[in-house]
Amino acid sequence: MPKYIVVSGGVISGIGKGVIASSTGLLLKTTGLKVTAIKIDPYMNIDAGTMRPTEHGEVYVLNDGGEVDLDLGNYERYLDVTLSRDNNVTTGKIYREVIEKERRGDYLGKTVQIVPHLTNGIQDWIERVSKIPVDDTGEEPDVCIIELGGTVGDIESAPFIEAMRQFQFRMGRENFALIHVSLVPDIHGEQKTKPTQATIRDLRGLGLSADIVACRLAAPRPLDDQTKQKISMFCHVDVEQVMGVHDVSSVYHVPLLLEAQGLVSFLTRRLQLSKIEIPRAGLERGRNLHQRWKQLTRGQERLFDTVSIVLVGKYTALKDSYMSVIKSVEHAAFRCNRKLILQWVESQDLEPETQEIDPVKYHDAWRALVSAKGILVPGGFGSRGIEGMILAIKWAREQHIPFLGICLGFQVAVIEWARNVCGLKDANSTELASETPTPVVIYMPEISRTHLGGTMRLGLRATVFSQPWSVLRKLYGGAETIWERHRHRYEVNPEYVQKLEESGLPFVGRDEQGVRMQVLELKDHPYFVGLQAHPEFCTRPLNPSPPFLGFIAAASGAPVLAEQVAAQLATFKPPHPIAAMVSDSARQANAEEHLTKGDSSDLGKKEDGEMKADLESKIKEMQDDAAVQRKSAVNGHGH
Repeated sequence: MPKYIVVSGGVISGIGKGVIASSTGLLLKTTGLKVTAIKIDPYMNIDAGTMRPTEHGEVYVLNDGGEVDLDLGNYERYLDVTLSRDNNVTTGKIYREVIEKERRGDYLGKTVQIVPHLTNGIQDWIERVSKIPVDDTGEEPDVCIIELGGTVGDIESAPFIEAMRQFQFRMGRENFALIHVSLVPDIHGEQKTKPTQATIRDLRGLGLSADIVACRLAAPRPLDDQTKQKISMFCHVDVEQVMGVHDVSSVYHVPLLLEAQGLVSFLTRRLQLSKIEIPRAGLERGRNLHQRWKQLTRGQERLFDTVSIVLVGKYTALKDSYMSVIKSVEHAAFRCNRKLILQWVESQDLEPETQEIDPVKYHDAWRALVSAKGILVPGGFGSRGIEGMILAIKWAREQHIPFLGICLGFQVAVIEWARNVCGLKDANSTELASETPTPVVIYMPEISRTHLGGTMRLGLRATVFSQPWSVLRKLYGGAETIWERHRHRYEVNPEYVQKLEESGLPFVGRDEQGVRMQVLELKDHPYFVGLQAHPEFCTRPLNPSPPFLGFIAAASGAPVLAEQVAAQLATFKPPHPIAAMVSDSARQANAEEHLTKGDSSDLGKKEDGEMKADLESKIKEMQDDAAVQRKSAVNGHGH
């Protein structure tokens, strides 16, 4: 049975529960334990896929196509694991599951209520998902970290709090611990404990007691001993159970900060972790991880050379909209031994209209752009700011400034080339101008036009390189086929591919059928790369994403890029489990075989009608894919 550690928060939202949960998991991994993580989000959405980036931060995409909360990105990066959509629990998912059971008659005519049916559903979900292997050992995890989103006392989180109250008795005291994160404000130099006292009182009133009180201080000053003793006295915990988390130069220091305060030793005693048998290989992996993490954090403090890049985006008002992109360039800068200087430019500020409305903002944006050593254009949706992105990409291409375009950035790079090199002055995307006479980017034929949630081309997909000279291919270790996560509805129009390539824009990476353009790269340029995929979702602090590594290295200078290319050719290892890196055709065949033969566990759970609906849905998806391939072949663009 896994050990469970719940991380809850009080006083305010956005207090840092995700970083503390991830840091706790990382520290336990350094002891050789296998760790998984679950994020509970109390909103009614089924998933995060339909939320605006400025509403809830970035939508993080998993290998299985799950669109989830950005905190799952923290878990994957810190713990070096691969999670699934079920690792993100939402109120919408739980209610849907309970209502489906009620419709099937699973409750045998009982009145379905929040307690016990909804709370049991939450507990059953957590217990099931916590046992799913998430790392390359393929074994059941030893510890599950559960982050309870929101703030204790919120109406929407009440069923989850009650479920956790019951769960502690279902699992037993030696298998359940709770870390409560609270704010300790610093008012005129005095650390105030009343907010923490109040939130602990609320928590205890709901039937849960904190084993560790993690005190978040929004200042560089550590938690005073006197403050610790006061919190210990009024919150019914020992002094060693009160830990401070003050502002540090990098979030990667937080695990070592918690370790220095005895987090691992306390949890080892509290959860009897010493009774878990850890194989010698696991202990060695843990020691190696601990050593490498310490080297990473120490190295950050000794960086003197800088690299300055600019991010040209649509959602720069909320930096969390680009959380994984930020982490990707940070990880790449660590590897290149550079201190990152990241400047933000709202793409709309680069457009001529802004010069008329707000000339100061316009000139500031252009000053930042022309002074940067690298230009990054990430993903997004909609027409706002697109012309500014085109101007930024044109500058990068003509001035030989390293450039990286992700998803929308890749598509806009194609539009920029079509307009300014091919002479297709009206070139555009049907997303941006539905009636454009020159649609170089089009809506994917198989994607739903009526439903937005979960209908994009999602999840881990293969890309096949066609050019051996590609620098990006070398950054992936020289592999012919790579796998990255996708999230898009639009693609480069196959009808224009030949014209674009003949004009000098090589698409060096395509899908397995050769009909979808997935990577572009200019040969005679320091670094000009665009990807339809989102490689930022697979970066790791100790294993940076190759496209971002190449981008930061090129921005640091040609010798640095050459050095990193040589290192990647020798040492690169994909972050995905081997079982996940399968071809689309093999995945399709496996799904068809599974649905045709049936799975005994599924047959035991599903009614015949539901199984039939699943089968029909899968068959329709396969037929749509086949239709797209036939259409491309007829147009002469398949191979």
